[in-house]
This record gives sequence, C-alpha cells and structure tokens, in this order.
Amino acid sequence: MAKTWQEKFETKKVEQIKRLDTNFADMKAGDLMLISTPQKIADYIKSIPEDENRDLSQMRIDLAKQAKADITCPVTTGIFTRIIAERSLELMAEGKDPIAPFWKVINPKSSLAKKLSCGPELIESLRENKS
Repeated sequence: MAKTWQEKFETKKVEQIKRLDTNFADMKAGDLMLISTPQKIADYIKSIPEDENRDLSQMRIDLAKQAKADITCPVTTGIFTRIIAERSLELMAEGKDPIAPFWKVINPKSSLAKKLSCGPELIESLRENKS
C-alpha cells in the first residue's frame, strides 16, 4: 500500500552530508552535498518572512550553509518540497493550517508546480493573497 503524504512527511530520516564522487546536476565532484529532511525544509519555509518569496535554488544554498555543506541535493529537495506541498494542500482542504507556506518557494512556472495536485494557478493565487 502506498504511503500517504502525511506518512511521507513524518518519515524518520536524518540529515546527511555526502562528498560527491562525480559531477551531479549543478554540483561538482568533491562537493559536500546535504540531503535534508522534509521537517528541516518545512522549518526553513516557515522561517521565510511573510512578505518574501524564495526559489528552490536559494533554499538549497541556505540549507547547505546551515549544515556546513556546499549545496543541497536538488532531487531530494524537490521530492521533500512536494511532500510538504501536497500534505499542506490536504490540510488546507480540511480547513486546517498548512505544514508550511510552500507557495513561498515553489515558482508557479516551475516543473514542480505543474506536478502538484493543485496546479500552478493556486500557487499564483496564494502568492498574491498571502505574501
């Protein structure tokens, strides 16, 4: 049976830092790559000032600095950000507060926005109304 968004969010993962053996995405061999967790990413998103938005690239840089790494893994960051967004959407549909204001880091024009169950239009609307 597939895990729910809540179960995926609550996974008991621990942040890891790995030295890359080869070039990967926008990272070079030898870089220290942070693999964060859904909870740490949610905490980061919640810390963004109310009137600000950031992109995933800036979030990856900031998370890496906090962990004393060179960069944060783009793949797991995207996956974990989607988990946060999808679970937040479920909570919002129930009239509850989201885990984190995911719209502050997901660009409505991004490929991630297009994968979300809400689509880019809702992200655009949330940015206009809640930023």
